[in-house]
Amino acid sequence: MEEMLIELLKEYGYIILFLWSILEGETGLVMAGVIVHTGDMVLFTAIVVAGLGGFVGDQIYFYIGRFNRNYIHNKLKNQRRKFALATLLLRKYGWWIIFVQRYLYGLRTILPMSIGTTKYSGKTFAVLNLISAFIWASVTIIPAYIFGEEILKIVHFAKEHLEFAIPVALILIGSVGYFFHKVSSPKPHRINKNKDKNS
Repeated sequence: MEEMLIELLKEYGYIILFLWSILEGETGLVMAGVIVHTGDMVLFTAIVVAGLGGFVGDQIYFYIGRFNRNYIHNKLKNQRRKFALATLLLRKYGWWIIFVQRYLYGLRTILPMSIGTTKYSGKTFAVLNLISAFIWASVTIIPAYIFGEEILKIVHFAKEHLEFAIPVALILIGSVGYFFHKVSSPKPHRINKNKDKNS
């Protein structure tokens, strides 16, 4: 997968990176950082392209929420808990949540849509989203560029030891996914039994 993505990025370069960034995929950004390391892409240009892609992606989700409120509430019934959590996070943390939403597993597309369904200013969201997108692109691409050689060694090792690498990768991905799912899931309301007895 990584090798195919690297070849695509080498051939189509910034177009693939832009489209991949709209989909919010860090894998594409990491591979772009590796390609910058090998000299096939320019660091500054890669960050700009990825940042713009991330910005466009969240703007799309925001305006889906802004102009399709009824559709979202009717069609995404199974996501209601996440929408409720996104609304609570926005109320609790305000505009800061726009900066961290890209790193919240399971809420990355829900949060912009949820914000769009509120009366939150579209201009304010756009400005904060643009800054957030460039920070996201920078903190993902630059480390991959710096540690490009190490990443390539890991990929090469994984290719030669698939019988070992695949189970370990699945365990790690599953563990991380489970952790972030538990963190991002709203906790059930606990009933105070003592209070009920006194009432």
